[in-house]
Amino acid sequence: MLSREEKKEMLEDARSEIRRNNFREARENATEDMSLDEYLSFLDSVQKIFKPFTISRRTTPTEFNKL
Repeated sequence: MLSREEKKEMLEDARSEIRRNNFREARENATEDMSLDEYLSFLDSVQKIFKPFTISRRTTPTEFNKL
């Protein structure tokens, strides 16, 4: 869950015209083709932003899984 401060920062970020334009420009300039190496590099850079997740030792309930 996000803290109050994190929620406030996200809402301020969402109202930013500069940020909106950055996303718009990135979408317009995006290349369709991305190699697997480029994608893995992207995932690696995103992973560095977040701290490692704690591993849960609890069993995940699977009685409601549907295919």
